[in-house]
Amino acid sequence: MTEFLLAATPIATILFLMIKANWGAARAGAAAWFVTALIAVFYFGAPTDMLIIAQAKGVMLALYILYIVWAALILYFAADEAGAIKTIGRAIRSLTDDRPLQLLILGYVFASFLQGVAGFGVPIAVVAPLLLGMGFSPVLAVAAPMIGHSWSVLFGNMATSFEALIGVTGIPGTELTHDAAILLGLSGMMCGAAVLWLDGGFRTIRRRIVPLVLISGTMGIAQYVMANYGVWTLGGLTAGIAGLAMSILVTRFWKPHPDDIAEQVEDDHQHMPLLEALTPYLVFIVLVGCATFIPAVEAFLGHIRFTLNFPATSTSLGWLINPESAKAIAIFGHPGALLLYTSAISFAFFKMRGHYDDGIGKRIWQRTLKSGLPTSIGMVPVIGLAIIMDHAGMTYALAEGGAALFSGAFSVAYPVISPAIGALGAFMTGSTNNSNVVFGMFQRHTAELAGISTSLVLAAQAAGASLGSMLAPSKILVGCSTVGLSGKEGPVLSVVLKTGVILTLLCGVMALGMLLISMHSGGI
Repeated sequence: MTEFLLAATPIATILFLMIKANWGAARAGAAAWFVTALIAVFYFGAPTDMLIIAQAKGVMLALYILYIVWAALILYFAADEAGAIKTIGRAIRSLTDDRPLQLLILGYVFASFLQGVAGFGVPIAVVAPLLLGMGFSPVLAVAAPMIGHSWSVLFGNMATSFEALIGVTGIPGTELTHDAAILLGLSGMMCGAAVLWLDGGFRTIRRRIVPLVLISGTMGIAQYVMANYGVWTLGGLTAGIAGLAMSILVTRFWKPHPDDIAEQVEDDHQHMPLLEALTPYLVFIVLVGCATFIPAVEAFLGHIRFTLNFPATSTSLGWLINPESAKAIAIFGHPGALLLYTSAISFAFFKMRGHYDDGIGKRIWQRTLKSGLPTSIGMVPVIGLAIIMDHAGMTYALAEGGAALFSGAFSVAYPVISPAIGALGAFMTGSTNNSNVVFGMFQRHTAELAGISTSLVLAAQAAGASLGSMLAPSKILVGCSTVGLSGKEGPVLSVVLKTGVILTLLCGVMALGMLLISMHSGGI
């Protein structure tokens, strides 16, 4: 019991500092890192060289992920400064007069598309003001995209959160995509239903069940196909594009109920053609396709790689970590590099089309720096904390405690709890990525000790962490600041907290159902 409590102390530290003391993720992560190091050294017998090796691995993993983060932000702001994001949003708004369907398309489909493009609070920051301008209440304008985008976080933004889960647990992505994509696809339909529910309860869902099933089903299938064909970096983006296409088709035949016709919002501005606004993302898809499916291109771009080799290390209690290499970064073939190529092409294209004025490069860089720096500072200690816990045997101690609760006949119930752990991690760290880093190895060890499917438990962790992103305090602050609710975030938190708990619970029930089906068919 002592080992379990001490191993849980770093997590409890983050929870206390972020929830009770209102510290930011970077500050809380640094404090929790220090607590982790002390416990690892003085109780679990971790030597100094183990701490150094673990933190070096954390830095390497952070570099791999941050390469994508910064490049994605540069692309997003290059498109936004040209007016492309506003054009896409207005095009969606003009598709239908059905108010709840407008909310579904913007708060769920378009928010999911933006998550596939950038993430890091961008869907809320972009969609909330659009919904407010269309006449939705400030609370609804923030809550809808927060709930609507959450299911797409894992495979959105070049699947950085999924890559982090792979890197921390050492489980190949191909072993996780099937279960994760199924859970998220079903969760996506629930997120869409929840967005409709916000505007009118179950009556609104019932009236639009056909559009909901068609749109969410298309998005879920698109993400599943991309993830299971090995192109999970495009899973969220492809799902968003597929959802937008299906939304256009649905609005061609859907007739709104007379009670639900939205008021017209005048817009006298001239905007670029929609196809022109989508150009950066079409270019990106082409580049990723070439780098993935053309062997010669893949080999050329991946020729120069950066990695580090780490020696074996062990604690004084005998916990051994074998020698290994850090996740290699292909300097010119990394997903971040492909995003930078796309950014350069898009910048030149929009410049040629006359969408930029003087000082555009400086503005793009300033916005990127403002968004990316806090994420970067917070990520390094959190990743280092997770790896130190793993190397010192602390995550294994947590797993032993969890396995003791779900042993024997009760082991089958663990998938119900897995998404809740993932959601808790996303809430306490403000990031699906950090939740997967902090709890990924813990979930793997618990599944192995309980004798149940590791891939399903990790998929449940990932799905729960994705859904839990709607609860991230930082995202609530971003959304509320864009609609005039700064200092009045309580009502938004109340709505998303209630919804998040229900969706996470349903995700756990679905994971349990998948486990029982697998056991019945002899899959495990």
